[in-house]
Amino acid sequence: MGEFIILTDNTVDLPASWMEEREVDCEYLPCTVDGIVYDKKNKIEICEFYKKMREGSMPTTSQINPTQAETFFESFLQEGKDILYIAFSSGLSGTYSSCTIAAEELKQKYPDRRIEVIDTLAASMGEGLILYYAVKMKQEGKNMDEIISWILENRCHVCHVFTVDDLNHLHRGGRVSKATAVLGTLVNIKPMLHVDEEGKLTALGKVRGRKKSLSGLISMMEERIGAYRESNDVIYICHGDCEEDAEYVASLVRKKFGYENILINPIGPTIGAHAGPGTVGVFFLGDHR
Repeated sequence: MGEFIILTDNTVDLPASWMEEREVDCEYLPCTVDGIVYDKKNKIEICEFYKKMREGSMPTTSQINPTQAETFFESFLQEGKDILYIAFSSGLSGTYSSCTIAAEELKQKYPDRRIEVIDTLAASMGEGLILYYAVKMKQEGKNMDEIISWILENRCHVCHVFTVDDLNHLHRGGRVSKATAVLGTLVNIKPMLHVDEEGKLTALGKVRGRKKSLSGLISMMEERIGAYRESNDVIYICHGDCEEDAEYVASLVRKKFGYENILINPIGPTIGAHAGPGTVGVFFLGDHR
């Protein structure tokens, strides 16, 4: 087996510096805001993106198509490298399917190269957490098969618990009805959500008030973490341009579980277009999603 490289997409929502330090490249799911397409070559600043959303812009996103994926993969195949692609959940996007199609096409052209596309059934920093462990295993000398085996065995132990501040963004994405969004906004209802074992966004409950929703993330974490309490290297927390709230949740995580290695990062435009400003999520290894 030749040298292999780990690739992913921008929905991992990890800092650019983290990706660069570990030499992980990613392809971008485009986001369109006010008629302008933002992608790998034309990026929008996170604060500007959420400012536009707060002012009424309604971004849309697109999956990676097979042609785009094929072009991205081929540059690495031409360097003689095998590819392990860690993909955004098939339950939320057609990107995994597009990358699989591209891989099959390229296998005909590069029969001596290996291209593996893995469905993480994960999103945002949940996908990022899988990437973290995959990169760590590669650095430890594990081969591609060992890493793939770990992902397939553990992807449903990667828990995503989160809350959003504005139900209207979930309504736009077809996750809640218009009536629910309007009524929930009027009475300050905040939904508690997660990504299930099929990699789909699922509502688990609701609370009234922002503080209760943030503390509710800790309750959801406690329900899921189980025997994995000592197994987490790092806890990831994402936010939709509300860093103070993310820091507050991090303080609750430290107090409840004793974790000190916590990475907080903003949600990028691709996920943020659907979750909206004020979203906060926590990602960790647990007994079940």
